Amino acid sequence: MEDVSIERLVLKLHEVCGVKFGEYKLKSGLLTPIYIDLRVLVSHPALMNQVSSLLYQRVQDEGLQFDSLCGVPYTALPLATIICSRHELPMLIRRKEAKDYGTKRMVEGSFRQGDTCLIIEDTVTSGRSILETAEVLHKEGLKVTDAVVLMDREQGAVEMLASRGIRLHPLVSMFKLLEVLQAAERIDAKTCQSVKTFILDNNTFSRKDDNGNGFPATKMPCVERSAELSYADRAKLPNVHPLASRLLAAMEEKRSNLCLSADVTSGEELLRLADSLGPAICVLKTHVDILEDYTAALGQKLQALAEKHNFLVFEDRKFADIGNTVKHQYEGGLYRISSWSHIVNAHAVPGPGVVKGLSAVGKPLGRGCLLIAQMSSQGSLATGEYTRAVLTMAEEQSDFVIGFICGSKITKRPEFIHMTPGVQLQAGGDVLGQQYTTPEEVLYRNGSDVIIVGRGILEAPDRLAAAESYRKSGWEAYTKRLGRSGQ
Repeated sequence: MEDVSIERLVLKLHEVCGVKFGEYKLKSGLLTPIYIDLRVLVSHPALMNQVSSLLYQRVQDEGLQFDSLCGVPYTALPLATIICSRHELPMLIRRKEAKDYGTKRMVEGSFRQGDTCLIIEDTVTSGRSILETAEVLHKEGLKVTDAVVLMDREQGAVEMLASRGIRLHPLVSMFKLLEVLQAAERIDAKTCQSVKTFILDNNTFSRKDDNGNGFPATKMPCVERSAELSYADRAKLPNVHPLASRLLAAMEEKRSNLCLSADVTSGEELLRLADSLGPAICVLKTHVDILEDYTAALGQKLQALAEKHNFLVFEDRKFADIGNTVKHQYEGGLYRISSWSHIVNAHAVPGPGVVKGLSAVGKPLGRGCLLIAQMSSQGSLATGEYTRAVLTMAEEQSDFVIGFICGSKITKRPEFIHMTPGVQLQAGGDVLGQQYTTPEEVLYRNGSDVIIVGRGILEAPDRLAAAESYRKSGWEAYTKRLGRSGQ
């Protein structure tokens, strides 16, 4: 069988009218500029085989563990059948309605109580079809932890299913599909933007107010009309990296989304800052190579203070070399960064090898990496296609990448953490091109998670009071985003 890439698959789906552009009415009554109709796959057996192979490859890549497989009726049934037949996997069939004779079972096939069933679906908008299938399986005593889908419309399914304990693994995202079709000149820029606007304006996952009452995403009291989980809720998501979970839990416990950029040249001063401001921060960011008196003992002391005050250490190394080189830079040398820093960051310019090199060292130690998606310096080239490529790289290596350095939220996936530098209580800039934005702008309007503050605290006459002021301002902006009052 012919090998097929995601890009070629998208083009083939368009060729067979599995993807259509125009004006179509959805089941909800909404008019959409794009329609995904994957029922046509049954008339194209070669393409259906290719789709099935790619879905199974995704299952293997994710290392998913399951006892049986179930396709959501009806379009995903032939896909599930091909996968199970080709790889000799047990399959279950979920009925849409029970028979009024015989066993009257809603799930056909052989299984045991407590078995884990993997769900296969063709396309998701809200994720409701997967959830309905999972609920039927649950009633039969089966567990559902994961679902693999061909097409994610990126309208809230990932977040909704995550809130119910189900990880969604999409093969193709809507924005990726649009990118491929526009690059191949199958659609023009106007059509592409029209679809993107519709997707962003019609997120299906509702938030809840403080009384637990849901309200539609289109009426959310926040600029970003997307799923909004608290730090505590995100920390408990099944697909969140353990280090990201630890950070989110600490942020909630300490009521702090403040990262102190401790750009000082003395190790003793760094330790004093970590100890005195530790209660107010969730992350301490260092530039170890500017210290004039670095010793191996300093890293151990930082670790002890991080445990004492419940914050993470983030060495702002900005790795940007080939995998083999960054592996040695991270693990060895004078600073032995991996031995004491919970988090490091990297540029995506070298390609995925830079993350793989870092991961080879950091993953066994439980470390995590932030990819630099955007920068706060004037004239930065980290925009547009570069930022989108960073997101793709993060999604492909989410077992080590925990989030991004960025100016604003770049993905709705709640397991990724967004950290924004260049924050001061007053907006502005310096003579070297650093651009400053306020906690309100960063956290409330731009949807980021963590504010990184340096000079606003370090140059204050009372550093502790300044840190507390930023902590309070950041927390208020975050709680305002959630639609509740902060403290």
